[in-house]
Amino acid sequence: MRTVSSLVLAAALAAPAAIAAQEPDIPPPLEVGAVAPDFTLPGATRHGVLQEEIRLRDYAGKTVVLAFFFRARTRG
Repeated sequence: MRTVSSLVLAAALAAPAAIAAQEPDIPPPLEVGAVAPDFTLPGATRHGVLQEEIRLRDYAGKTVVLAFFFRARTRG
C-alpha cells in the first residue's frame, strides 16, 4: 500500500512539470503603459463575424480599447 501511495504522490508532483514542458513559451504579461505587440484577431460586430481579420497595426496612432466578452455568442 505504501508503494502505491508513493507512486500516486510522485505522479501528482510530476504532472505540473510535465504539463508546463508541453506548453509553448508564453511571454510575461505586459506592464501597464507598455506598447502592445502586433496581433491579428477575427473581428465581429453585432451583425456577425467580419470577413477580414482585425490587425492592431491597422490602428497605429489611434487609441485602441480591447474588450473581451467570454460568453458572447454562446448559450452560457
